[in-house]
Order: sequence, then C-alpha cells, then structure tokens
Amino acid sequence: MSNSEWLSMFTSNLFWDADPTELSLDNNSRYIIQRVLEHGQINDWQLINQYYGLNKIVDECKQMRTLDPVFLSFIATISHTKVEDYRCYHYKQLNSTLWNS
Repeated sequence: MSNSEWLSMFTSNLFWDADPTELSLDNNSRYIIQRVLEHGQINDWQLINQYYGLNKIVDECKQMRTLDPVFLSFIATISHTKVEDYRCYHYKQLNSTLWNS
C-alpha cells in the first residue's frame, strides 16, 4: 500500500496543519505518532500500530520532548516500560511552571 493510501485511512482532521501530500509515514513518524496519540481515534491507533509496530512507537515516544501525561502513561503501561525512560518525563520535570508546582 502506498504512503498516500495509508494517510487517507486516518481521521480526516488529524493532520489539519500539514499538507497530507507532503507527509511521509517513514520520514515524519514521530509527528504522525504524536498526533495519533494526542488527537486520534482508536482506528488511528490501530493503523499506526499495524504500520510501525509497538517497538517503533515506543522508541519514537521515548524521544519526544512533549507528550500528554495520559498518553505517556498509556504507552508506558502497554509496553511495560518506565515513564522515567521517556524524554518528555524529564523535560517536564526540568521546565515546571508556577502553576504546575
């Protein structure tokens, strides 16, 4: 299946700020995974899980600077990893704001 066919199967408003014709599932994997986790529906999750596999998703999530705490917990739980292994966990700890303390 081609790149454009895969992208057409995602929820239509998922990539509202990007041109879907310029997205590549391989080159923009981190962006696509984060969008699906934070704004996607269950069928979008199933698509990235089918395309990338859980190991690739976890590897990409470990490199993300930001990830919603709910989805960080979700990924850590289903992959049996620690939240401390994720960059976004440490990045948030370093950059706390007055209203988050």
